[in-house]
Amino acid sequence: MKTDALKVPGATLHYEIRGTGPVLLLICGGVYDAAGYAALAGQLADRYTVVSYDRRGNSRSPLDGPPEQQSIEVHGDDAHRVLAAVGVTADEPAYVFGNSSGAMIGLELAARHPGQVRALVAHEPPLFEMLPDRDHWRDVIRNVRNTFAKEGAEAAGQVLTAGFEMSSEPARDDAAADEQQRVPGGGQGPQGEPEPEMLEMMARLARNMEFFIGYEVPPFATYVPDVAALLASSVRVVAAVGEASEGEPPYRGALAVAERLGTGHVVFPGDHGGFGAQPVAFAAKLHEVLSNS
Repeated sequence: MKTDALKVPGATLHYEIRGTGPVLLLICGGVYDAAGYAALAGQLADRYTVVSYDRRGNSRSPLDGPPEQQSIEVHGDDAHRVLAAVGVTADEPAYVFGNSSGAMIGLELAARHPGQVRALVAHEPPLFEMLPDRDHWRDVIRNVRNTFAKEGAEAAGQVLTAGFEMSSEPARDDAAADEQQRVPGGGQGPQGEPEPEMLEMMARLARNMEFFIGYEVPPFATYVPDVAALLASSVRVVAAVGEASEGEPPYRGALAVAERLGTGHVVFPGDHGGFGAQPVAFAAKLHEVLSNS
């Protein structure tokens, strides 16, 4: 693996490159950073040049100044600049995979920089404004914002979790232990005795929580992709869902994208965080989808 840093307006981005072949950019969401894709990238590096990065304000990608409200548009420009830094051009566009808010960033990238993208797999984007119950989500996000201002990140995170009512919680009696294993933005934390690298990653993700809940969730929740631009582009957009997350808001967000674009959706192994929990099966499915693009 090669690591590097890229200076962009307002931040410095940490990014990682593995393997050889056509470029595949992995965009994380939630509190995740590039390390959250390590297992998936390892399964794909024999077929792709896999690029992943820490989004601005998270982990090893510091902002130039104090935290501020984020926008999908700026994060889309960051993804564009990462692709340019690794040599992606219109002559050799990249494959892109995004999970959760990373899928929203991928949609923005494909709409604004279609020449860089051959195909985008948008896995469970939480596009609340495209859902029939958008008014409910506006209330939830308003409560998240107010709670963060008054009580801090932990309390605001509890408000968001309650709003999601995710159906993929592990079926165990020890609810407190279950909650400690969950990682905001998809999947579960390490099971059993974690390796030092995993402990280091989990510590970074915990530190990312305040930035995520206070500065990303409220503005990201208002995002609506430019469907007209996506339809006018040559980018193949694949809406992806987890087989174990049917009915959850991000799952329904992916279906809304498919409906607006007039396409079907593809079912991937696992739930919202299947890329981390089932990297072998998830990588096989992703390669299958990309091979048909």
